Amino acid sequence: VTEDGAETDLDLGHYERFLKTTMAKKNNFTTGQVYEQVLRNERKGEYLGATVQVIPHITDEIKRRVYASAEGTDVALIEVGGTVGDIESLPFLESIRQMGVELGRDRAVFIHLTLVPYIKSAGEIKTKPTQHSVKELRTIGIQPDILICRSEQPIPASDRKKIALFTNVNEKAVISAIDADTIYRIPLLLREQGLDDIVVAQLRLDVPPADLSAWEKVVDGLTHPTDEVNIAIVGKYVDHTDAYKSLNEALIHAGIHTRHKVQITYIDSETIEAEGTAKLKDVDAILVPGGFGERGVEGKISTVRFARENKIPYLGICLGMQSAVIEFARDVVGLEGAHSTEFLPNSPHPIIGLITEWMDEAGQLNVRDEGSDIGGTMRLGAQKCRLKSDSLAFELYQKDVITERHRHRYEFNNQYLKQLEAAGMRFSGKSLDGRLVEIIELPDHPWFLACQFHPEFTSTPRNGHPLFSGFVEAAAKHKKQG
Repeated sequence: VTEDGAETDLDLGHYERFLKTTMAKKNNFTTGQVYEQVLRNERKGEYLGATVQVIPHITDEIKRRVYASAEGTDVALIEVGGTVGDIESLPFLESIRQMGVELGRDRAVFIHLTLVPYIKSAGEIKTKPTQHSVKELRTIGIQPDILICRSEQPIPASDRKKIALFTNVNEKAVISAIDADTIYRIPLLLREQGLDDIVVAQLRLDVPPADLSAWEKVVDGLTHPTDEVNIAIVGKYVDHTDAYKSLNEALIHAGIHTRHKVQITYIDSETIEAEGTAKLKDVDAILVPGGFGERGVEGKISTVRFARENKIPYLGICLGMQSAVIEFARDVVGLEGAHSTEFLPNSPHPIIGLITEWMDEAGQLNVRDEGSDIGGTMRLGAQKCRLKSDSLAFELYQKDVITERHRHRYEFNNQYLKQLEAAGMRFSGKSLDGRLVEIIELPDHPWFLACQFHPEFTSTPRNGHPLFSGFVEAAAKHKKQG
């Protein structure tokens, strides 16, 4: 989720983490969006009755979006997904071919990422897939300037020379991208081979040498931990760990900044429902992430109870906060049947309910009801939150107002706020208008914090994130105390 509320491919998260920049809706678009816009243009009569074709109508719309996203930047990095030769990629490849002609050789660099497989049984590198991939690309009209060759092993000079010969690429521009112990070492490995110098030279940019000292610190912190902590992520989608990619990376970032190796144990919340909380006994901290739908929710609620009763550091995110509030209402306040209207519409105690009104990042009022479409109706993007000064959240953030990204349509029911507050729950963060609860804490617990927003979306390897760093430090402290 971007700051302006776009739900995008997880690749954008990698770009934000690596480039230390903020992405927006314009930084990602799909084939469906392009075709939708072209059809809309045709209905408006913008093509004056001409037959709509891939060239020029689809390609022009692709170029328009690329140029628009690059506006105001010195250098734009454009990733074309898919594989050369696939029919889905052809309009996009044709578009960037045209852009190469329009911009000229000193304003466009074509970089082609290829696979150079290593055959273990034979102990040799195979260059044919790369040769054929470039050949296919050249038939489209694109001559790559640089090849980045993915491989398990370093590519010998003889094979690089062979690749250069058959692909018409300068040998120095055949870059080896071998498997590394951490993805965060990749920028350092690419710099060693002069990739940055090649790009700068072709674009005729007058810039100082790249300073990657911050990256060196990141790699050093990641590869030289002083201790290890085991954190359980209890979720609904643990069979598809990419669903928690940003979360996983945020915990790694916290480990970098606290000098801890973070061992993540994924536990299916349905397993907790069926088998109990035995799998949680040996972990140093527990994290319950977001999710949608009733499946596995009771397992998450049981997990919250285990963390609360056993004084284990707990971080809840989105549904993880809602689960914490539901558990507290049931087991501490004594509100039998307390639940979310998402899972039990007729709950006697609807602790969590549908958000009916909120202000978006542009200050516009959004209104929803039970009849609204599911798609495109969530509270999305960056929202400001005011913190209480006497809270754990304030201690971690060290500021009164924070900005975090959201992706949800259900929220805490303020009618129960005084009851839960009287029983010991602290509501330490709220929206600026005071209407929406964003952070809850348990002051009588060593470290128990849950938030409605997604802090993982703003964590970076160079800066980390205060919530995750505090969480990992709490896990380490819990481990030492036994």
